[in-house]
Amino acid sequence: MAVSGTNQRIADRLLTEGRIQKADHTRAIEYANRNRERIEEALIFLEILSEADLLKYIATVHATRFVSTEKLSKAAIEPKVLAKVTRKVADLHGVFPVLFDEANKILSVVTPDPDNGAALHEIKLAAGVKDVKALVARPAAVRAAIQRHYGGDLNAFAPLLKATNALAELMNYDPFDRGGAGGTSSQPVFVRTSAAPPSAKAGPISRAAAPIPPPQPSAPTPPPQIVVVPPTQTHEFIETLNVLVSLLENSRPDLRGHSSTVARLTKKTCERIGLGPLHVAAFVGAAYLHDLGKMGTYHLTALNVAEYEGHRAAARKAAELPVQLMASVGLTFETAAAIHAMYERYDGQGFPQGQAGKEIPLGARVLAVTDTYADLTQNPRNPYRKILKPAEACDVLLQYRGAIFDPNIVDLFRTAMTGDDLRQKLLADRHQALIIDPDPADTTVLELRMIEQGFEVRIARTALQARRDLETSEIAVVVSEIDLDEPDAGLALRTDALNHAWGRDLTWVVLTRKTDRQTAQRAFDLGVDDVVSKPASTDIFVAKLRQLIERRSSRSGGRGVSGSLAEMSLPDMVQVLWHGRKTCALKIQSHGQSGEIQFAEGQVYNAQFASLRGEEAFYKMLTLHEGDFRLDPNYKPSVRAITASPEALLLEGMRRLDESATSTA
Repeated sequence: MAVSGTNQRIADRLLTEGRIQKADHTRAIEYANRNRERIEEALIFLEILSEADLLKYIATVHATRFVSTEKLSKAAIEPKVLAKVTRKVADLHGVFPVLFDEANKILSVVTPDPDNGAALHEIKLAAGVKDVKALVARPAAVRAAIQRHYGGDLNAFAPLLKATNALAELMNYDPFDRGGAGGTSSQPVFVRTSAAPPSAKAGPISRAAAPIPPPQPSAPTPPPQIVVVPPTQTHEFIETLNVLVSLLENSRPDLRGHSSTVARLTKKTCERIGLGPLHVAAFVGAAYLHDLGKMGTYHLTALNVAEYEGHRAAARKAAELPVQLMASVGLTFETAAAIHAMYERYDGQGFPQGQAGKEIPLGARVLAVTDTYADLTQNPRNPYRKILKPAEACDVLLQYRGAIFDPNIVDLFRTAMTGDDLRQKLLADRHQALIIDPDPADTTVLELRMIEQGFEVRIARTALQARRDLETSEIAVVVSEIDLDEPDAGLALRTDALNHAWGRDLTWVVLTRKTDRQTAQRAFDLGVDDVVSKPASTDIFVAKLRQLIERRSSRSGGRGVSGSLAEMSLPDMVQVLWHGRKTCALKIQSHGQSGEIQFAEGQVYNAQFASLRGEEAFYKMLTLHEGDFRLDPNYKPSVRAITASPEALLLEGMRRLDESATSTA
């Protein structure tokens, strides 16, 4: 079984030496083939070998040392070391420079292929060194290091570290075991949820008391064996699902665009876990299809089904409908398994099979979290009878962590929602847009193009739904049709928005099929930024939106961002602002003391903390782990007191922290 480009020889050697079983060898090769991934990643992902054991084995074979993903993620690489190998060469050969011995002119690199003599020789010549020493690292870790240090992606290691730390709990999952949806746990933990409703900040669930009955014994009903969609069709299939499901949801007043939101959240969560592209596509497909045929009285999420007897009864009848309706299409096994088991509970009290913990297919565990979160943050008829803010919705997931939801997925999801959101706010390069239009055919392509261009997009089909979004979300730009559920409702909404603080400073563009001059004049009289007739070129339209937003921001001044150092560490914030080339002042409050770091085009200009000034103040603030911050985007640079680069400041700060920790020990 040939596996081009996946380094199968490692698996072959492990099998020959009796270190892995034949079945594991076959599984690893199948995984590598299907995901177009190297065999090392397959061995680690399928838990055939741990990362440490695999790297130690490879290093021993090649008489060298290995570097773990965790250590590589923490490595501070000097610019002169990075300069020895260009980004193009690093990508081409899968190598990353970590150390340069100037005295002996020896360059050390990490690579998954320490025996690739041709590549090492080319690097030696290009770097102008006497020798290149190859250390072993995981292929994905080498890619992450390249992306982080050459590409400036501070979160490049996050999926690997999260997956590594949670692997024992999260990834007991074999997507190729056709006898079931996942591996089994010899000692599953059963944690019963309290009969009392959660006490979220938004208020308690109001429901009739109804004890959760134990699962009724029944014959196992695994999802049907379904043909796998060829990889070349995956992208087209997902695009088609997006359009068709959006059209079907047009009749759901409170849930228009719900499945698209769940798909986006599922994709982000799967990528944070570190799944391969085919598994991501399979689970995203499940997110688009999970409500197909279930458009009845109740919206059936894992939380609703667990808490309400009526929802539970409806879900038992409708659970198999999406897979049955799509049986002739050719869904992947993973997609069908995710939909089939989305009402299982982590504590084993769900259905249809009463699976617990890691017995539940991974896709179903992800879908339970993302579907519930989308319901809590978009549907006013959710168990709290009001739309929750993202932090409040995450608090609800946390309360059911270990009962309904997989604890590790909840933790990963909350990190993705908070950390990514904060980074986007710091950079202020992603704007939240609200498209108000009753016709999904007009909005689907526009939504996709806006997402591709960095927008966070919400969809509203009625004026009432749009008003709720405007009141509860930090919308930066509105794209509105004029005729909504009623004629001229879009203009009436604009009039209403001007009377409230949340609507006065919005960038507002009318995108309409009404082309008469009188309507356009009425829109301009209400202060809209532009009126565009349908159909319009989406690429040009999105470029115009960004230009209008930037123009308004330059007139009114940027919007400040605040948060806690517990959400993002100060070194990480410094790197975000540095790579984002931001001009701003980062103000710090910690234990009753105040500080400030001033940036101009990403460079640190000055710092002060308590009585300290300049670099000493900067180094002192790097030691802070508790406190609050506020970013002032209206700061104007004055005299520069710090001349060292942000990279040099961070390296020196980390060195001081290490010395302090060593002396304390």
